[in-house]
Amino acid sequence: MRCFSTTDTSYFVSHPVRPCITTDSPTEDSRTLNRRRVLIGLAGAGGLIGVGGAYLAWSTRGDHGGYVAPESHPVVTTRGKLDGRGVPPPETDGEWRFEDADELFVFVHGLNTTAEDARDQAYTAELGFEEIDPTPVVGYSWDSDTDWSSAKRNADANGAPLAEWLIEWAETDGRPIHLLGYSLGARVSCEALRVLAESGREEIPASVSLLGGAIPDDSVHRDGRYGDSIEAADAPVNNFFSGNDRVLGWIYRAADRTRAVGYGGIRDSSRSPSGYRDVDVTDLVADHYSYFQPEDGCLPRVVEYLE
Repeated sequence: MRCFSTTDTSYFVSHPVRPCITTDSPTEDSRTLNRRRVLIGLAGAGGLIGVGGAYLAWSTRGDHGGYVAPESHPVVTTRGKLDGRGVPPPETDGEWRFEDADELFVFVHGLNTTAEDARDQAYTAELGFEEIDPTPVVGYSWDSDTDWSSAKRNADANGAPLAEWLIEWAETDGRPIHLLGYSLGARVSCEALRVLAESGREEIPASVSLLGGAIPDDSVHRDGRYGDSIEAADAPVNNFFSGNDRVLGWIYRAADRTRAVGYGGIRDSSRSPSGYRDVDVTDLVADHYSYFQPEDGCLPRVVEYLE
């Protein structure tokens, strides 16, 4: 594995930035040194792509397990439909054949995810649940394969169509549905909660699980952007965070100059809204890409905390 220096910017642009860690347990000094190397590299590359571009580049280099979904895997999509002229109704794709299921999950993906990747990731989460409590997982596919600033705006804009689809599901089907907001998908999920609260539909969804949430930790404070809607929700909102998540701990922090809730939760628990809970899954999640993987992720704990 290659280290880089402040002048090695060409390598940084075309490769993921990874600290040079040996197989031995790192000391505090080595962790500090590795962090400095990453941040120095960000500074060196900032003139070429900016730290927002750095977050985009590194956050998409990981391996979510390599599972490939069948084309029939069900998804809800708004891709290419958000044009700023109102809230378009989401479209559905794939085969919706889960009549025997008592409940469903909706997986909301993160940054720079193609339509194909969105389906694959939802399928990966479904495989993870098969080992614990078999439950269908529908993908929510949105335009996140763009630059960092545009992706955040698209995440905000997708809160309303996701909320609209959840309301339609509640009125036409009625089975409990749970949100899994992964990475920047946490922003979409929390925006949907906000729209549902404003619409007086606090009973939807049955739960919200944030997995490595790429949103500021103060946004979920009682007085933060999502605090009121979390308190209004008639469902648990659980934030699963990992101290091993270097994408959030280093790159996101440099890009947005704030601390991600998916890295350490709320620093002051007295500011947590009712119904919100931080769940430390550092012992289960090795990096930003492992939260929902079969065997290696934290889905067993997600199921444990649904009630």
